[in-house]
Amino acid sequence: MRWALVKVCLAVTAMVVIAFAVPLGLVIKEMARDRAFSDAERQAATIGPTLTITTDREELTRAVLSTEPGGRGRLAVHVPAAGQGGERLEIGERRATRQDLETVRKSGRAAIAEVPGGSALLQPTALGSGGIAVVEVFVPENEVSNGVGTAWLVLAGVGIALIVGSVAVADRLGVRMVQPAQRLAGAAQDLGEGRLGTRVPEEGPTELRSAAVAFNSMADQVVQLLANERELAADLSHRLRTPLTVLRLNAASLGEGPAAEQTRAAVEQLEHEVDTIIRTAREQRPQTQGGQPGAGAGCDASEVIRERMGFWSALAEDEGRTVRLAGVDRTVRIPVARPELAAALDALLGNVFRHTPEGTAFAVDVHHSGDAVIVLVSDAGPGIPDPESALARGASGRNGAGSEVGSTGLGLDIVRRVAESTGGDLRIGRSVLGGTEVRIWIGLDGGPAERARRGHRVGRRNGRRGPRGVRGRNTEFRGAPGAGPHL
Repeated sequence: MRWALVKVCLAVTAMVVIAFAVPLGLVIKEMARDRAFSDAERQAATIGPTLTITTDREELTRAVLSTEPGGRGRLAVHVPAAGQGGERLEIGERRATRQDLETVRKSGRAAIAEVPGGSALLQPTALGSGGIAVVEVFVPENEVSNGVGTAWLVLAGVGIALIVGSVAVADRLGVRMVQPAQRLAGAAQDLGEGRLGTRVPEEGPTELRSAAVAFNSMADQVVQLLANERELAADLSHRLRTPLTVLRLNAASLGEGPAAEQTRAAVEQLEHEVDTIIRTAREQRPQTQGGQPGAGAGCDASEVIRERMGFWSALAEDEGRTVRLAGVDRTVRIPVARPELAAALDALLGNVFRHTPEGTAFAVDVHHSGDAVIVLVSDAGPGIPDPESALARGASGRNGAGSEVGSTGLGLDIVRRVAESTGGDLRIGRSVLGGTEVRIWIGLDGGPAERARRGHRVGRRNGRRGPRGVRGRNTEFRGAPGAGPHL
């Protein structure tokens, strides 16, 4: 809209300038011509008194040379022959044709004739003897157009200044109109990305102020609806505590043994998850710009992955699965809340156990590339025939770490939302173990996924797997006793 306003103003101003400047330029040219020939008429009139007194050649020659145009060779006098056999008298250089001279002499009216290098003013003058002489004054072309070029340049400069000024004014007016609209569009995008505290200043034209008021009211209602939804989730989760209490009491009466310990551990973990859901639903955590979790919402990815792998390794040992864990030997801080990362990892590992045969090996690798953290969950299962469908919610694949047979695909959706909340993404490929490899890109600067991956390509290329150095840090990891499946 801003550029449209500028273009309209530019077109209108240009038309107005052309409409006034072109006629004015032509008038200036005509005025310069009239001035030049008016001067020529005045100069021709100075020789008139001499012609009424005498037609003597010497006298006329002195009179012509005494004038300013005569001294410069621009004035000539043509006296007709007196009677039969008389001699025609011409003083000065003749430039006009004899036909033009005869026409002026017979008509008795002044005329302008075009001659090489300019124009000639032919002025008839009465002689004392009763004849008609013609005074010729030569006017060069440069005198006819003297000052016209300068005047046209001034007009062009004024016109350009008017156009530039109008464009500048239109641009400032456009900015005043466009900026509120841009702020409104940006606020709508921010609200769509999850920045619920976004509001729009109520300023600008009346229509945009009304739109800002409506947007702010809508944002307040969205916040209220989300708060009600969190409260409902907390209430529903709270209702699970009663059956959990009964389940925990029953598990306590199972006695001793690995199965009993695993059952009690699973019940304890389930109770912990329910408590986490309740706390998360009731808390209003601060959000930084870009929709990323606040400074206190991050976690140590290595610690969380070690904890969850320890939890799942017990079931892996029971099923005869080989587990490999690599890249968790140092602290790796990521802008993801601990419960969210744990839920994403549990979703992927749960898929491995559900959709691959017993005895299938799997691995979890962590690579820190400076501006991103890459978590690779791979298995030796049959793989996923259609990774794109597996990533589509509600159209999961059949096998591997990323598949959920007959499910809605919510597990992979949880993982994808965790990755995308940091500017990363989720991809499914073929692992070096022969099965599926799920790659989670977690951005550390909250930028786009492409920036998080800049300079880092992880995956199979020419039969090899990157990043370099990850395989060298691989260590075998067996489950800790007492841990149970997180189902």
